Formats: sequence, C-alpha cells, structure tokens
Amino acid sequence: MGMRPGTEERILDAAEDLFFTQGIVATPIDAVIARAGVSAATLYRGFASKETLLAAALDRRQRVWLQTWDAAIARSDDDEGRLLAVFDALADFRDEPRGSRWCAFLGAAAEYADPPPEVASAVRSDTEGMRARLTALARPIAGAGADALAERLLLVVSGDLAMRLRERGHDTALARSTAALLIAASRV
Repeated sequence: MGMRPGTEERILDAAEDLFFTQGIVATPIDAVIARAGVSAATLYRGFASKETLLAAALDRRQRVWLQTWDAAIARSDDDEGRLLAVFDALADFRDEPRGSRWCAFLGAAAEYADPPPEVASAVRSDTEGMRARLTALARPIAGAGADALAERLLLVVSGDLAMRLRERGHDTALARSTAALLIAASRV
C-alpha cells in the first residue's frame, strides 16, 4: 500500500527540517515521526530506513534547487550572467522557506565517513549535476577550457556554501566576484 502524497510531504518536510538544521546523525527517526505526526508504520511504509528517507529528502531538495537555479539562469541576459546565475540562485535559495544555512549535500557528505549507498548516490548526483551544468554554461565562454572553469567554479560554490556555517548571513558577493575573475581569465 502506498503513501498519500500529503503524508509523504509532511514526512519529508519534517526530515528535511530536522536533518538539515539539527544534523542527520543527531536526529533520531523518532523525532521525524513526532514532527511529521505519523506512526512509525506509516513512515516505514514509505521509507525503508533513515538513509532512504534522507536520500528522498536530498532528491526533493535537489529538484527545488534546480528550479531555483533555472529561474536565475532565465533572468540572465548573456553567457557570463547565465554562468554566474548559480550565485544568484544560492542567494534566492537561502531565502526560500526550505532554504538552508548551508548545503544539505555537503552536510550529508560530512556526516558519513562511509555513506550508505543511497546517500552516496544522492550526493554524487548533486555534484555531478552541478559539474555538468556549470560545464555546459561555461562552454560558450571558455570553449575547450569549460571543464577546467567548471571545476574552479564548483570549488568557489562549495567554499561559499561552507562559509555560511562560519558567518551568519554570509553574502555570496565575494564568491560571485571571484567567479567573475575566473571567467574573465578563461575567455577564449
């Protein structure tokens, strides 16, 4: 028997809120059950384990992130703006109701020395997806150097996300301007 979409959303909302603010390891599954207002049987009918629930929360979060990034790209007028739109999206995403003080994928990667397969897959999907998008957006600017530029930008994005842990209210302006310098140096 499947789970009602509203119930699934409540469980994912509770998991996301607790995992990505309190910590994954620090959050017992009973806290998710209580926050969602469901029984253990209901939760386990939809999610076989805490790791499966975490992977589903990460997958949903990635879909919302990509929608936010797509909207930022759509607002851009030129190739450089579309490439830098990742920083606009980071700022926009942080301000959304499900925004975060930093990256849920980095948090998941940091909490597991040897992540379970479903968690490793979700983190890998986010990283590879970001790398592929940045490479595609960099190609009109950097040509054959697009892969290298994308790797550098991925590092800047990851560093910017990590800085959000160090400084409350961290602004992406420095990361964006650093990325602009990398882009300028990579033009073909």
